[in-house]
Amino acid sequence: MLARALFALPALVSFCSAQETMDLSVIQKIRAEAFDNSQVMDHLFYLTDAQGPRLTGSPQLMEAANWTVKRLKEMGVSKANLEKWGPFGRGWSYSRFSAHMTSPAYAPLIGFPMAWSETTQGLVKGQIIHAPILLEKDFDQYRGKLKGKIVVLDAKRQLLPQDKPQLQRWTDAELLERSQAPEPLPAAARNQPATQPMPGIAPGQPVDMKVVRAFIDTRNEFFKKEGVLAIITPGTRGDGGTIFGTAAGNHDKKRPLPPPTAAIAAEQYNRIMRLMEKNIPVEVELEIAAKFHEGSQFTYNVIGEIPGKKNPEEVVMLGAHLDSWHAATGATDNAAGSAVMLEVMRILKKLDLPMDRTVRIALWTGEEQGLLGSRAYVLKHFGGPTPDKLKKEQAKISGYFNIDNGTGKIRGVYLQGNEAIRPVFEEWLKPFHDLDATSLSIRSTGSTDHVSFDAIGIPGFQFIQDPIEYRTRTHHSNMDVYDRVMEDDLKQMAAIVASFVYNTANRKDLLPRKPFPTPKAPEPAPAPSAEKTATQK
Repeated sequence: MLARALFALPALVSFCSAQETMDLSVIQKIRAEAFDNSQVMDHLFYLTDAQGPRLTGSPQLMEAANWTVKRLKEMGVSKANLEKWGPFGRGWSYSRFSAHMTSPAYAPLIGFPMAWSETTQGLVKGQIIHAPILLEKDFDQYRGKLKGKIVVLDAKRQLLPQDKPQLQRWTDAELLERSQAPEPLPAAARNQPATQPMPGIAPGQPVDMKVVRAFIDTRNEFFKKEGVLAIITPGTRGDGGTIFGTAAGNHDKKRPLPPPTAAIAAEQYNRIMRLMEKNIPVEVELEIAAKFHEGSQFTYNVIGEIPGKKNPEEVVMLGAHLDSWHAATGATDNAAGSAVMLEVMRILKKLDLPMDRTVRIALWTGEEQGLLGSRAYVLKHFGGPTPDKLKKEQAKISGYFNIDNGTGKIRGVYLQGNEAIRPVFEEWLKPFHDLDATSLSIRSTGSTDHVSFDAIGIPGFQFIQDPIEYRTRTHHSNMDVYDRVMEDDLKQMAAIVASFVYNTANRKDLLPRKPFPTPKAPEPAPAPSAEKTATQK
C-alpha cells in the first residue's frame, strides 16, 4: 500500500491548488445536440448495413473509408482525406459461402470462411477426417491419408446451458474494483507454460508465439501438399449459432496460405465429431469463393480537422478503428466507435463552438492486425520510439481519446497510469454523473489504438464502457451486427467525448503528461476478450 500512495503523491501535490474550469452552458448545448438531434445511428447504418465488413485490405474497407471522407466533408470538416500507410500486405475478401452435411443425413451448416484462407474453386465434397496435428511427431500419423478429405483439428466443444445473462453493465462494486490500482503480478506468475494444447508447444513448455506461428505455417504447407480439400473448425468459442472467429491465414505475403477454412456452429461441429466417434462416415459439401487482393500493398487511414482559432498548431485528437473482421458487419467492433467519433465532429461543427486548438479525427485501419494504422501514423507525424527520435509535433499534441470497447455507454476513463490527469478528468466527468459516468481508473488498458500514442509519451486514453454483449455475443463473431448496438449508449458516448475534446481544445495548458515511457516490444494483435485487458503499467 505504501508504494501505491507514494506513486500518486507528487501529482496530487502539484495539482492540489489547480482548478479546472468548464463552460457548463456549452456542455449543455453539446448534451442537447447529442441526444435531441443525433445522427449517430445513421453513421452506423452506412458503415454496417450499407458497406458490410471492413477487413483491412479489402474493397469493402475502401468503400467505407471513401464514404467516411465524404461524410466528413458534408459536415464541413477541413482536410478530410485518406492518408496512405504501409505496406500492409495482401488483402482478402469473399463473395460466397455455403456448407452442408450431406451424409449420413442432410443438414445445412451455419458458418463463414476464415480470413486469408484459399478459395475452394467451386463446390467441393469430401469425407471428414479428424487430424489433431499439434506437434512435429503428429505429421507421420496422417501422411498419405488426407488426400480429398475435409479435415477437422479440434476436439468436441463442451457446451453448457447459459446460466448467466448475456448482457452486462458494470455494477457500482465492479467499477470500484476497477478504480483500484492492481497489485503487480509476482515474477512467478509471468510467462507460465501452456496449460492447454497449442500448435507446436508441448505440454509444460513456455508459450512462444513465434514457435506457434512457425508450426501453423508448416502444418498448412503439409495439408496442401497432402491434398486436403478444406479445414473446418468450431471457431474460438460461442454457441447457439454464434461463432467467434477471425483468420486462418495472414496478410503477410511471405507466409504460406492455409487450405480453404470454415468456422461452423459448435453444436453442428459436435454432431460431426460424435458421428465419427461411432465410426459413422460424415460427408460435407463446401463452397468458398474468396479473392486475394495483391495489387497495392498500401492502405489508408481517414483524417479530418476542425482548425483551432487561437493555437491551431496545437492538436487534440480523437479516433477509433474503422476496420473490422468479416464474419458480420463489424458493428460493435468497431463501427460503433467510428460512428461516435463522426458524431462528435458533427456536434462540434453544428454548434460552431470556438476552439483554441485544432481538433483532428482519425479513423484507423489495420487495428485488428496489431494497431498497424495508428502506429504508422504516430511514427510519421510524431516520431519515436525514443526521445531522440521524436518530432517537434509530439510536443504540440495535447491528447488522444479513443473508443473501442463495443456499444456500452461510458462509465469513466482509464488514466493509463497518468495520476496527474485525475483532477482534470474528475471535473470533466461531473456534468455526466447523472448519465452514470463517474469512474476513474489508474489502470492501463491495452490492445487498441490509444496505445500507439501512449507509447511515445502522448496522453492517450480509452474510456471504461459497459460490456453489454461484447464477449458473450458480438466481439469478432457472426453476430456483430447493427441490431446489437445500443442507440442511447452511443448518444451518451458522443456527448461525453465531444465535451472532453472541447475542454481539451480550450484548456489553458496542454494535458499533463507522464514521464516518457521505457521502450518495450510491440504489443501483439488483439485477442478475443470481454474488454481490452486492463493492467497496471
